[in-house]
Amino acid sequence: MTPVRLIPRLDVKGPNLVKGIHLEGLRVLGKPERFARFYYEQGADELVYMDVVASLYGRNNLLDIVTRTARETFVPLAVGGGIRSLDDIRDALRAGADKVIINTAAIARPAFIREAAERYGSSTIVISVEAVRSPDGRYEAYTDNGRERTGVEALEWACRAAELGAGEIMITSVDREGTAKGFDVVLTAAIADAVPIPVIACGGAGTVNHLSEVILAGHADAVCVASLLHYGALARGVANDGDDFSEGNVEFLRGARGPSRRQGVSIQDIKAHLADCGIKHRPNSTEVSIV
Repeated sequence: MTPVRLIPRLDVKGPNLVKGIHLEGLRVLGKPERFARFYYEQGADELVYMDVVASLYGRNNLLDIVTRTARETFVPLAVGGGIRSLDDIRDALRAGADKVIINTAAIARPAFIREAAERYGSSTIVISVEAVRSPDGRYEAYTDNGRERTGVEALEWACRAAELGAGEIMITSVDREGTAKGFDVVLTAAIADAVPIPVIACGGAGTVNHLSEVILAGHADAVCVASLLHYGALARGVANDGDDFSEGNVEFLRGARGPSRRQGVSIQDIKAHLADCGIKHRPNSTEVSIV
């Protein structure tokens, strides 16, 4: 088995790290740079930043955050949300990103994938597939952070994106996202078995067992985790009481500084579990330097 990657996902709205359920009901958790640094120091293999309102408002506010994060973390950083042009990709890379994640603009104009891959290399281009399961068992790709229907079948779209030059597919089950009920293993396996490029599973992790399940049964090459890690980070005091959270829904954050309603885990916990399951992970620069 190819070594898998463990990737914390940080959804950002304005200056804050946020988290919701089904990509809605966003709650403020803290400052994204602080969480990113914490995960890097714990041994994250990569990091994902997603501006979850970029497509809605027609802009990306992540570049300053990306620049600050890139100065303090030394693992690959992927940035998504509002990537609509080759210039947007250039700006993200100049800010310190190693990859960009594209959804809405790619579905609107699939040729954008080929143009981006030719200009910046396939390894730089990650296509996000936000999928919702229909009553007939098929999956439809959505855009705008899971808000807008497209009528495009998710598996067919993932295959086409790979043909056009995408380097990776990040598949998010909107139905499972934020629920802690586990990944959509059927969806992940269908796409992973159909495309010749790495697949990142995202949406639904609630226990460490969910991660090993989507790797072994879903054939994922990487797992992208949010709530499961964020709760653990909050329990370790990553959110700072002195920060100014003047915008957004902060009620959960205030409560999370007391007893948490969910148990979080650390990156070390996850990697230990994967090792117990015989799953190898990709060593990163932090781990190599410690050895």
